[in-house]
Amino acid sequence: MNTQIRLSHVLSRCLIACSVLVLLSAPAVYAKTDSTSKDHANASKAKETKESSKTKESSETVSVLKDGANVRTGPDAKDPVAMELFMGYPLKVVEKKGEWLKVSDFENDTGWINTKMVGPGNTVIVSAKNPINMRSEPKESATIVANIEHGVVLTKISSKGDWVKVKHTKGTEGWISKKLLWP
Repeated sequence: MNTQIRLSHVLSRCLIACSVLVLLSAPAVYAKTDSTSKDHANASKAKETKESSKTKESSETVSVLKDGANVRTGPDAKDPVAMELFMGYPLKVVEKKGEWLKVSDFENDTGWINTKMVGPGNTVIVSAKNPINMRSEPKESATIVANIEHGVVLTKISSKGDWVKVKHTKGTEGWISKKLLWP
């Protein structure tokens, strides 16, 4: 697995943080939490040792607990910061080493984050490149309640078949097809 953090995606995180949720059924416009990622020094290859307590890639997910959470190039607070994430950002756990988790995001970037910076994986991110529809019911023919941009983070409420009921930070709730969300 490539442990190099692709810094080219840091700029895309800036754009993601500026994504906007536009309600089609109301005149109000909802903006995603304004958080940005900082472009830090070149990321070095993550430190890995044979002594690490590895787990095979699992379906375990976590969500970032606060804005400005650092993802590092290795499992140590002294390792360079590769990216900075905002509250709610979902991550998949790839490996565990002490109080550090090696994680992967929806763009397949990897890095290490301290377990104190994450909680239960109760969020999803819009992975579709084009704006998608949030619907009033879990079916294609249901009324569209919102149009949501790529990279917007939503809280998972429940699921039904191939649909996930989600909530935006501004309170809008609706259903989105699972295939348009990550994880």
